[in-house]
Amino acid sequence: MTTDIWAWVHDTHHQLAEGGHRRLADAIYELPGHANEGRNEQLDAVYPEALAAARALGLPWVEVYLRHWRMQNLLNKRHQGEQALPEAVDLLEFAHREETAGCPQSVCVVQDFAICHARVDGPGYVPQRLEVLGETLERIEPGRACFDCLSREYADALEDDGRPAEALSHLDTAAARIQAAGERLSLHFHHARAGTLHRLGRHEDVLALVDTAEQAERARGREIDESDRLWGGLLRARALASLGRIDEALALLPAREAAERHADLRQAWTETVELLVVAGAWENDIELGAVLAGWVGYLDGTGSHRPCVDLLLAAGRLALARGARTVAITLAATGERKLTQLRRTDGVAQAVAALRAAAEALPVPELPVPSGELTTHLQAQAEVHPETDADLLSVALDRYQGEQAGATELAIFLALLLGELGHARASADLLWRRLEADPADAQLIDVLGHTLVEARDAEGVRRLADRLAVTGPADSHWIRARLATTEGRWAEVLEHCEAILALDDSRINTRRLASAAATHLGDHVAAQRYLQELLDRALPAEQAGEEVHLTVQEADLWHLAAVATANRDWAVVRSTGARLGIEFDEPEGPVDEEWQLVTVRTTRTDGTTAELAAVRTGPATARILPVLGDSLTLNHGDVVVFVPALREPPPGEEAPEAERARWRPEFELLTLLDPAGYTTYWIDGAWPGDDAWAELRDGLRESGYAVWTYSGDQYRVVDPADESEKTTLPGIYAALGVPPTASAEEADALMHRLTAGWEHPLAWLDLAKAAEADLGRHTEIIERYGL
Repeated sequence: MTTDIWAWVHDTHHQLAEGGHRRLADAIYELPGHANEGRNEQLDAVYPEALAAARALGLPWVEVYLRHWRMQNLLNKRHQGEQALPEAVDLLEFAHREETAGCPQSVCVVQDFAICHARVDGPGYVPQRLEVLGETLERIEPGRACFDCLSREYADALEDDGRPAEALSHLDTAAARIQAAGERLSLHFHHARAGTLHRLGRHEDVLALVDTAEQAERARGREIDESDRLWGGLLRARALASLGRIDEALALLPAREAAERHADLRQAWTETVELLVVAGAWENDIELGAVLAGWVGYLDGTGSHRPCVDLLLAAGRLALARGARTVAITLAATGERKLTQLRRTDGVAQAVAALRAAAEALPVPELPVPSGELTTHLQAQAEVHPETDADLLSVALDRYQGEQAGATELAIFLALLLGELGHARASADLLWRRLEADPADAQLIDVLGHTLVEARDAEGVRRLADRLAVTGPADSHWIRARLATTEGRWAEVLEHCEAILALDDSRINTRRLASAAATHLGDHVAAQRYLQELLDRALPAEQAGEEVHLTVQEADLWHLAAVATANRDWAVVRSTGARLGIEFDEPEGPVDEEWQLVTVRTTRTDGTTAELAAVRTGPATARILPVLGDSLTLNHGDVVVFVPALREPPPGEEAPEAERARWRPEFELLTLLDPAGYTTYWIDGAWPGDDAWAELRDGLRESGYAVWTYSGDQYRVVDPADESEKTTLPGIYAALGVPPTASAEEADALMHRLTAGWEHPLAWLDLAKAAEADLGRHTEIIERYGL
């Protein structure tokens, strides 16, 4: 099978678009980019609908393609292991059925299978990986793109088996075969080879290889995307740090925030930082320890067992260097648990045991006060020292001989510190053990519930909720509702809130959460009801004391104003606005004023974010200004309801004046209130000059139309007077908004009238099609000006 995968993608996209399945067609183009660039939210938004459409249309090849790219994202950008294993196995089986075996993407599914097993336990699955990869490589031609991918995975398996020299030899042989077939090596291939060279200690060769590979990419006219730029910088930084060229390494090392966004960078980033710490060029502080512990916890949760152990060993070495005894012991305990999930433990088991021994050999601190007084002592400190305090609390808890309440207080304090230091699971485990000894302590239950929810430990939440179901059914529902909130399961949140209110109608926070869930579900009537009930039951500040959650919060009033607006309950909008200190122009009726320019954030159909200029017309309403394309369900003139909570605060007084002048409030879209009904058509051509464009714009607006320019100074078109087509003219690309009161024929006629006599005519092909006008004029302009 030699089908070119990208030729197939192009053909399939065209067929789907021609057949009216535009969203699936777009998803086929967009998904690989989302997957490779780590745009996880966009992928998650696009994928379910695309997969359902492919299945509904009976397109198994498209299904293989979509599932493969999602797996690439789950494995490479999210580092899922055992969590993704069932899908990897099922996809491999699906991709080799009779109806899918001929799909050009089916071979790539073998790579997914191999990567997933590498995430779970690379060394433990070496034989299986080499077998499936070797068999596949034998039956495909070196000229296929997947030969490049699978060769890299084969070399990776050899490295996991402790055979980096064989891995390099395999890569070099594969490279020769790929090039002999007339193909170029991918940048990813060069990055893989650089990783193998690093394993062999050939750091100068790494630097030369990455430089040469990137230069070759640019020479071919290819832009290096963000992911490859980050990897290039990281590979160089690690090589430079290994060579002792510390300043150069620091200059090229990607920021920690990049590793936060891209899980695939974390192992190499940590390895590089550890070298810099040893060189005295990077501070081995508590913040670094907490970040690494959080990454360890992430890999633990995704079932990437081997990478988890590798990372925790690095975190453990750094903890030892800081003298953080409890943290190091906690990491060792995590390592001991992970060893039970590995098939092969030679070498790594000894490393975990060494970490445990070194951690226990660190000095045991002397308590400054008796165990029972330690929490009071620590709370009275001017500064908090989380790792040192954790060491003290661990000693105090081990030695405590007093009442249960005192031990519980120590355990809660220590658990909160462990959570702050990134050890969420260890924190929860400590609280669970304490709960067995002190099962009725309300604070212990509350802290454990919060810890489990923060860690998104669904099994732990279920276990605690089941335990509370008899003694505290409302608390049982509450913890389930909180977990469902973090996972966006809003119908479930609402169900649990309703159950709580049936047990205790006085709950305030429950109504807050219920109103949020109803809002997310689009049930603004229910949301308004919950909030108005909250206002009726809330306590005055003087009665609530320290329990401020029992009082009406300003956020409650803004939320009520928003959902009441969505429900067109203008009386409630106005009364709520009055409580917020808003003075309206009119005493009654719909609120439609002109306040200020704002930005409304919404999501395009492809899952990406759009930021739209708008005029705020009320507490939670705005009128959209730009003329928009098909990727958005909004358009010019639409009145929308937004969530009236600022996404970012305004710049402070210390910010530059220009920054403060540019800033405008930014809000999240809630719902469409009043559609204006505009239809968008595109205008393209040479820039007519400021005066002519202003005349066109004003003429359109006088007739109720709208126009929005999208091109900038960089947009150029071909000058038809130059037969060599080397001379260019400034261009204009804009969106024309046709009001619902005008037909396409009328819009076409108006455009002809307003642009008559222009030296360089504009093209509006889609409008001409809709008007059933002569298309020849527009296709000629497109051709002459190279549009």
